[in-house]
Amino acid sequence: MTKPQHKNIYIALAAAQSEMGPLVKGSNNPHFKSKYADLADLVTAVRGPLNNNGIAFFHCIVRTEAGQDMRTVLMHGESETSIECDVPLIVSKNDMQGMKSATTYAKRVGLESVTGIAADDDDGNAAAKAAPRTISADQFIALRDTAEEAGVPAAKICAAYGAPTLEQFPVDAFDRAMKKLSATIAANAEQNQPALGDVLAEALGNE
Repeated sequence: MTKPQHKNIYIALAAAQSEMGPLVKGSNNPHFKSKYADLADLVTAVRGPLNNNGIAFFHCIVRTEAGQDMRTVLMHGESETSIECDVPLIVSKNDMQGMKSATTYAKRVGLESVTGIAADDDDGNAAAKAAPRTISADQFIALRDTAEEAGVPAAKICAAYGAPTLEQFPVDAFDRAMKKLSATIAANAEQNQPALGDVLAEALGNE
């Protein structure tokens, strides 16, 4: 099969992108109980279209003043033009396992970047879905003041709704918390109101 002729890497990449299908999520993330596309899934999605249009890709570690980067290169041999992307290597543990994890992730980020393939930010999306939205500054003030009026400690409210602090109170629990605090204020007011008999007795005693 004769490969198409392209003047440069950009024309070749545009042709390759038109052949790329969806990036299939073939791996599981047990922490977030979700599926994501790992490096192998990414390579499966882009290698055929790139190679069909005369583009080879590879990765190499390059040293910088700040440390080390993982460089991803798309090379169009026919025109000897290329595209590069450098991703910093952030190693969480100073051992080979930590390095392997960092290089794998950097390869994935670099290859996604230079090919332009659409990939979900699986880690970021999962974290965003896992983290509840918190109340606004105005809602915080209202909740704080209402809690003080009700005589309910902030720590007790946070514990009841699983909030780390009152400032980070979940927005979907705000209305429920405010209703309960308002009910507590009303109950306290009713409890502290003197009985009618006591009021009459006091009035008669002052005559």
